[in-house]
Amino acid sequence: MSARWQKSRGLLERVLVTGNLVLETPALLGSGDAEGLVDMPLLLDPLEGRALLTGSSIAGALRNYLRRYDKFCKSDYAEMLFGTESGESTSSQSLVFVDDSLGDKPSVELRDGVAIDPRTGTAEDKARYDLELLKVGSSFKISFELLVPEGREKELNKGLAIALQGLENGEISLGGRKSRGFGRCKVADWEIVRYDMTKPEGLLAWLDNDRSGCVQGAGIAGLLGVTVEDVRFHDKFTLQAIFAVDSSLIIRSPGQVRGGLPGDAASNCGDVCLPDAVHLHSWRGDEYVPIVSGTSLAGVLRSRSVKIANTLGKDGYSLADRLFGCRCKDGKPTASRLWVEETIIQNPLSLVQSRIMIDRFTGGVYPSALFSEEPVFGKDDTCLEVKLTLENPEDWEVGLLLLLLKDLWTGDLPLGGGSAIGRGRLRGIRAQLVYHDSEWIIAQEADEAVRVTKGDVNKLEEFIRALGGM
Repeated sequence: MSARWQKSRGLLERVLVTGNLVLETPALLGSGDAEGLVDMPLLLDPLEGRALLTGSSIAGALRNYLRRYDKFCKSDYAEMLFGTESGESTSSQSLVFVDDSLGDKPSVELRDGVAIDPRTGTAEDKARYDLELLKVGSSFKISFELLVPEGREKELNKGLAIALQGLENGEISLGGRKSRGFGRCKVADWEIVRYDMTKPEGLLAWLDNDRSGCVQGAGIAGLLGVTVEDVRFHDKFTLQAIFAVDSSLIIRSPGQVRGGLPGDAASNCGDVCLPDAVHLHSWRGDEYVPIVSGTSLAGVLRSRSVKIANTLGKDGYSLADRLFGCRCKDGKPTASRLWVEETIIQNPLSLVQSRIMIDRFTGGVYPSALFSEEPVFGKDDTCLEVKLTLENPEDWEVGLLLLLLKDLWTGDLPLGGGSAIGRGRLRGIRAQLVYHDSEWIIAQEADEAVRVTKGDVNKLEEFIRALGGM
């Protein structure tokens, strides 16, 4: 009788990989529970109350990343590692096991949001919501186990290295609303243990979770003993632009920040009069800094893109849906292809302003309508960076983004609230555009003229003409 049962799966080894994942922007790791104090609460471990990052979320992000890699390199690492779903007779099991990961006791950041009616530019009725985000700096110890059958050692190790290198380089985001800047993360401090499954010693070591042969360090490809080519995805258009704040700017959040202190800390500082509304702040390390959220910036860009397309005689709403995603109530929702990053406002000046409401009938002060706001004001060194990435772009879509850049650059497209009283105006300083193998740099010169200092100007004009001729 043969000993085939001893090698039923033909495993050569098991590779255990762990790493320390750290959030670089707030993450929306929602539970999907609509009943609670907030509309989108965090997913927590019910026993310990710690933040939970599910293995299915990590595996889905890795698989999607490998699919993009396979598209350009004509490989099949996604199906090789994570299995196929072709049918009952041809489907295959995943060779990568991804564990759930528990973080520390969650440090929560609350964020308000509201849906804007693109036709009126005002908030939709009953469309206000709040999010519970995991703060920047939160960490998870993630863990993977790769099953390596005989004869497939090199290709499987390389496929795993490609996927994990996406986490290492910060190219993979996790959680919800990734296209609006949430869930940016990086992984470092890798640990790898290999168990030889052809020998009893290796099997016993795996059963005992013996980590005496652990290898630690950075650079996952080198630790796995493979070489991974540097692949630059060409299916995207990227725009990075630096702007000065030309006036004041306020993206309203509840009046819970004063002097850089969150609400609880500020309330312990004596009789402090908090403003009714302040500019949106977010934690970055130990600092509570003013930001421009990806959701706010995307909403402004979407509204202006509708107006631009309508002016050109196009169906602005359908064109905007193709870029920014469709949240159709009577149709199938689609994801946004335009990724908008959150950005920190560097070196602003915060001042409290008191305002009143005027009764339009009498011309006098409206009763009980005194309120205060704390916007951020621009100084000579105040700036912010806008980062946009469009996946699978067409030339006309690039042209539309160029027109949006022009409106931001000239201050014609304000951000945040109070645009009717001059708030939210930006002034362009420098922009870098990358599309396929071409690069353009647009800069504000010393003579206040705007010039394309690198790249073919005629090509940019072709993108604009493609928008008009579509």
